Amino acid sequence: MSDSPADPLSIVADIGGTNTRVALARRDVVDTASIERFRNAEHRGLEEVLRAYLSHRGNPAVAAACVAVAGPVHDGHAAMTNLDWRMDKTTLEHATGATTVALLNDLQAQGHALDHIDPDNLRLIVEGPEPGPHAAKLVIGVGTGFNAAPVYNTDTGRYVPPAEAGHANLPLRTEADFRLARFIETTHGFPAVEEVLSGRGLSHVYAWLGHEVGDDRTADAAAVMAALKAGTDPRAREATEIFVRMLGMVAGNLTLETLPFGGVYLIGGVTRAITPYLAEMGFAAAFRDKGRFGPFLEQFSVSVVEDDYAALVGCAGHLDGLMH
Repeated sequence: MSDSPADPLSIVADIGGTNTRVALARRDVVDTASIERFRNAEHRGLEEVLRAYLSHRGNPAVAAACVAVAGPVHDGHAAMTNLDWRMDKTTLEHATGATTVALLNDLQAQGHALDHIDPDNLRLIVEGPEPGPHAAKLVIGVGTGFNAAPVYNTDTGRYVPPAEAGHANLPLRTEADFRLARFIETTHGFPAVEEVLSGRGLSHVYAWLGHEVGDDRTADAAAVMAALKAGTDPRAREATEIFVRMLGMVAGNLTLETLPFGGVYLIGGVTRAITPYLAEMGFAAAFRDKGRFGPFLEQFSVSVVEDDYAALVGCAGHLDGLMH
């Protein structure tokens, strides 16, 4: 990555529940060769991680810093349920010496990445018309948790408001859906979207199906997906079919709420794992199953983002917008 006074160096980071990835960037371009991964449990806080990273890189001067956090961000402060780190703008300034700093929810970062992702890293799964230049978009993340964020492209810049959509109630259509919700409420306290549409959520659906027939076998998401691929466990296929249908329902609801004529974009590790099954298991039909508004949903395309560094790209893109 060449030096350029017009394109000052930035540091970007993506903080997950277990690891933090850090990289250098200029404008909206992340230097992928500079990406390093840090285990959160081995460090006392974000400041320590950022200082260690900059030390590894020879302590370059950075003009801007942006961090994406897998948790809520409010008034320049971020929090995560299982990570007792102080994360705020002051911490970023002290750790990096940057004068322009920003904290984003990880879905906000994914939203800022959308216009910077290589088209080869986008897989179209539901077709829709070509969008206009200022059409809103929607990014939906399914991984360790679930969240969604609208992306508004305007003449004055891109705006990605934060949300915690994974903690809303599950949509319920059938008697089986109600039984699933009651099972989730009994075993996990509240029938939230995230308790079905996430890695642990797929495991919960698998356990519920067993509960329905008196079979107490359990499996984590990786085991469910492995059994599905091998064709060795009919319950794994049924659990994934329920997962895909519920994802289509939730994505359709969020689409009606935000009207993303620029497209819906699915991201996250669980999303990528189930992508080969979305078409055959009826995602598109569930997405458009909205009664008389079903044909209206034909105006919205759905794609899967297959870029593992999208949150870092989004941080870089957000800083580029702030500085230019």
